[in-house]
Amino acid sequence: MRSKGTLIPIGGNEDKGIFNDEIYTLEFIEEGILAHVVQEAGGVDAKIIVIPTASSIPVEVGANYTAAFKKLGCSDISTLNILSKEDSEKSETIDIVKAADCIMFSGGNQSKITERIANTTIHKILVDRYHNEEGFVIAGTSAGAMAMATEMIAGGSSTEAFVKGAVNIHKGLGLIPELTIDTHFIQRGRFGRLSEAVAKFPNLLGIGLAEDTGLIIKNGNEFKVIGSGMVIVFDAQNLTHNNEKILREGTPMTMTNLVVHVLSNSDSYNIEKRKVKVLPMDAPFV
Repeated sequence: MRSKGTLIPIGGNEDKGIFNDEIYTLEFIEEGILAHVVQEAGGVDAKIIVIPTASSIPVEVGANYTAAFKKLGCSDISTLNILSKEDSEKSETIDIVKAADCIMFSGGNQSKITERIANTTIHKILVDRYHNEEGFVIAGTSAGAMAMATEMIAGGSSTEAFVKGAVNIHKGLGLIPELTIDTHFIQRGRFGRLSEAVAKFPNLLGIGLAEDTGLIIKNGNEFKVIGSGMVIVFDAQNLTHNNEKILREGTPMTMTNLVVHVLSNSDSYNIEKRKVKVLPMDAPFV
């Protein structure tokens, strides 16, 4: 299904700031990712709603995003912390989400997003607006990015070297059902758990987002890479061997003919055609 809105999943950047702590992190603004979010939402006059539901420190995270967007010239920024499914059914919450030009989901625990928003009125509004409204943006970092998928990576070991059971999969918000997304991918060594995710669901593209790195997804089908890091794409549709279904948990797995792409800033990808378009060798870094 072609969608008129825009998705911007971001790989997170918890290492930025004074300390390695969520409260001190002012994410991505130096690399221009938040600037891309503002541009896609219509510019500095866009109505931006930050939803820090995934975070354990939502007040501080909301304040950090407000400061970051203000630094980019925005003035209409609000924080909406949804604490329960009941909050997702409140008329005032519904009105706020209906009026937004951009919804920005913070990092934290992606399961909090699905527990409090999935299958509610707010969820239905987000899906409907994304599919039908040109210029409507849903952005999310880390947990907020992973929650965009239908088959959502909810956790699992980063240290296991491709053994069955290294990844936990739950149902996400289903905004981009063709992908399964992992974040902090390079920094936290998550190759094994994304590999298992595509072994479980070989029809899906596995997307590993490094920190300071994101995608701008248009039409539900095309994405362009933004930011300073790498995007790893796992295409398992033509596997010639995949023993995931027959193995016991904890057993090393075998996959053959897994196609892997390493993409960076301004490279693009067609999800339906599984085709990469990269910058010419002599193109300047954007």
